[in-house]
Amino acid sequence: MPVMTDRQSVAANTTIGNVVAGKLHEFCASPCIIKVYATASAVGMNMSVLVGNETFAQDQEINAQNRLPLEPDDFFVTAAGVQGDRIVVSLRNTTAGAVTGFTRIEVEPIR
Repeated sequence: MPVMTDRQSVAANTTIGNVVAGKLHEFCASPCIIKVYATASAVGMNMSVLVGNETFAQDQEINAQNRLPLEPDDFFVTAAGVQGDRIVVSLRNTTAGAVTGFTRIEVEPIR
């Protein structure tokens, strides 16, 4: 099962468009189940998850644990994709200071 992790500082009142942009499994190679786990270094970080043309979570706050996400504690959402779908995970900082967002995305092919 492919896993993508990421840690990015998001400046005050800005958005990171896609934390998995350029990663090996950004596009689904076959039908798959996608599990997203997330945390932030402080309150005020929101996340959206889109796969293909479907929105699975839109601008929802993630918890502030200040560490890489743990399974199952920091589970955020499950999504599904088909071959060629792009996985887009965006982070939006709603605060007046920089906040770090931590993500773990598991892509499990359906056989």
